[in-house]
Amino acid sequence: MQRSISAAVIALCLLPFVWLVYTAAVGSLGPDPAKALMHSTGEWSLRLLALCLLISPLRAWTGWPGVMKWRRTLGLFAFFYGCIHFVSFLQFYIGWDAAALGEELAERPYITLGFGAWILMLPLAVTSTRKMQQRLRGNWRRLHRLVYLAALLACLHLLWQARSDLGEALYYLGIFAVLLGWRVRRYWLKSRPAATVRSGN
Repeated sequence: MQRSISAAVIALCLLPFVWLVYTAAVGSLGPDPAKALMHSTGEWSLRLLALCLLISPLRAWTGWPGVMKWRRTLGLFAFFYGCIHFVSFLQFYIGWDAAALGEELAERPYITLGFGAWILMLPLAVTSTRKMQQRLRGNWRRLHRLVYLAALLACLHLLWQARSDLGEALYYLGIFAVLLGWRVRRYWLKSRPAATVRSGN
C-alpha cells in the first residue's frame, strides 16, 4: 500500500512536467513560450515546496508516520522544477552568458532573490539522502532549516516582479507564513515545560 501511494505521489509530481513537454511539443505554450515555461515551473516549485512543508503538520494532525516518506520526494521535485525554472532563464533570457548573469544579479533584485532561493535549495537536495542524514547527524536538521529561508526568498522573488498584481505572491506568502507559524508555535509549546521546570528549580 505504501509503495503504491509513493508511486502515485511521484507520478503526480511528474504530471506538470509531462504536460509542459506536451504543450511545448504541440506549440501550445502561448505567444511567449519562454515566459509561460518559466512561470509554470516557478509556480510548481513553490507549490511543491509548500506541500513539502505541509508534511510535518499533516503527520501531527493524522498521527500517520508514513506520510513523512513523501517529504523527501516533494522537496526534490520542488528543486527539480526550480532547476527547470533557472535553466529556462539561462537559456532564453541570457543565453548562458556568465557576464550577463552577473549583470542581471546586480541590477535586478528579484533575480537575486530567486537565485538565492535556488542556491539555498541546492545543498538541501544534495544532502537529502538517508546516508547524508546519518553522516551529518544533528547538523542535517540545522542545515535543512534553510528551506524556510529559501521559501521566503522564492515568495519575495515572485512578489518583487509581480508589480501591480500582488494577489498571487501574497497568496503564497500567506501559505508559507501559516506553515512557519505552525512550527514556531509547536516549538514554543515544546519548550514551555522545560522552561517551567528550570524556573521551578
